Amino acid sequence: MNGAELLLKTAIEAGVEICFANAGTTELYLVAAFDSVQGIRPILGLFEGVCTGAADGYGRMKQRPAMNLLHLGPGLANGIANLHNARRAGTPVLNVIGEHATWHRQYDPPLNMDIGSLAKTVSGWHRVSESAGDIARDTAEAVSATLYGQISTLIVPSDYQWSECTANPYRIPSFRFDEPDSKVIEEAATLIRKSTKPALLLGGRALRLTGLDAAARIQAATGCDLLSVTFPAYHDRGEGLPVLTRLPYFPEQVLPVLAGYDSVVLAGATEPVSSFGYPGVSSRFLKEEQTRIRIDGAQQDPADALSALADMVVSPFSPSRRSKDPVLARLELPAVPSGTLDPKKLCAVIAALQPEDCIVVDEGICSSFWYQMLAPTLRRHSYLTLTGGSIGMGMPCALGAALACPERKVINIQADGSAMYTLQALWTQAHTQADVVTLICSNRKYFTIEFECRRAGCIPGADAMDLIGIDHPPVDWVRLGRGMGVRAVSVATAEELASELKSALKESGPHLIEVVI
Repeated sequence: MNGAELLLKTAIEAGVEICFANAGTTELYLVAAFDSVQGIRPILGLFEGVCTGAADGYGRMKQRPAMNLLHLGPGLANGIANLHNARRAGTPVLNVIGEHATWHRQYDPPLNMDIGSLAKTVSGWHRVSESAGDIARDTAEAVSATLYGQISTLIVPSDYQWSECTANPYRIPSFRFDEPDSKVIEEAATLIRKSTKPALLLGGRALRLTGLDAAARIQAATGCDLLSVTFPAYHDRGEGLPVLTRLPYFPEQVLPVLAGYDSVVLAGATEPVSSFGYPGVSSRFLKEEQTRIRIDGAQQDPADALSALADMVVSPFSPSRRSKDPVLARLELPAVPSGTLDPKKLCAVIAALQPEDCIVVDEGICSSFWYQMLAPTLRRHSYLTLTGGSIGMGMPCALGAALACPERKVINIQADGSAMYTLQALWTQAHTQADVVTLICSNRKYFTIEFECRRAGCIPGADAMDLIGIDHPPVDWVRLGRGMGVRAVSVATAEELASELKSALKESGPHLIEVVI
């Protein structure tokens, strides 16, 4: 058995089931090992950003890692934007990067690069294997580290991949998060009881069913408000689940939402700050006099912390502010609109027609704003967003989510400018017959940039619009989709969109609908 085979066998033992790959010469033996070692499904991505974005979507849904197989430093560099999003999402991801043979690197060949320094920017764990015999231990430790919700990057020189070794695959120990800190939980409970107007701000695993159930119990016992981070990595939403107020994006919208609270308890969330610095606007949204406490740590599950907090505040020995039923969403679907499409009508059509238990991947940017207003009362669904702000995650993330959950329909609300970053994901969707409906919000411009310019008082003129518009020439999404092997149509009215979306939702495999707005 060589080092490459040992790596795959260890990854299989650790529970890895899929690998998104764009390999090169320094990974040849790992490529060959997929023939001799069965148990990991290899998936080709035509661009490394597709691989890393797909691994992000897969990991968000499965809560265990997909593997990326990437070629040297430039391959990692090509995929790093979506690894940045995955890091911000707390997604478990395993990167395996081929390196030059140990005796060859000293000659500084053309693709030579400091891979480790690049890996540090997105990885919570990274290592260079020092022998073929170390590969099993390194792989097991890399996978184990991802389970806390982080990226692991293992760099494996090619000569260790082809070297024969006698080591056996490692087994990772059974995984569990650290227990919640009882002192922190008690402090948070005391804070909520003493506060005039407390709030819970949820993110990460706190927005999954277990965390939401605990949050609803806390709300019922104490009357605190429930808030969500602006860009959740994953959020279970819809009928029968707690209704959360999602923090807006712009500072002038967030500040009034948070101003009324005298205390904020954070679970799976960091203190909210502005995405960018604006003149005369504080970067921090909470004032100094607003008490805040986070109840989970890096190796703790915020859902466990919330459950512990719920048990404490609803204890019969603990006085509560009030006891009532939690505020749970009732099903309320919008009517399907008619006429020429705009963003509001686009969102209404999606909201009205999306099926029960679907997965919604939202990179609609400005075009999906209205969807957020409707989402809490829709049929129950899982919701994934652009956590790190690095555009180009939507189509590959939807691909990964579909492969993680093939029994569920995936709807990707996708801005057209962002889609151009990783449109190669469509080919892999067709190649794997991933069950994804991609809705291209075709406003034919980087509208966010135009909007931000106008907010800043910088009215874009003709030259500035050359850096914003993508309508000269317009992108032909129907031809692009069909050229990648995806069924594709274009619509301009709400009636056309409703008809095509209904058809796409009934059929399996990938579909693309360009929505001209």
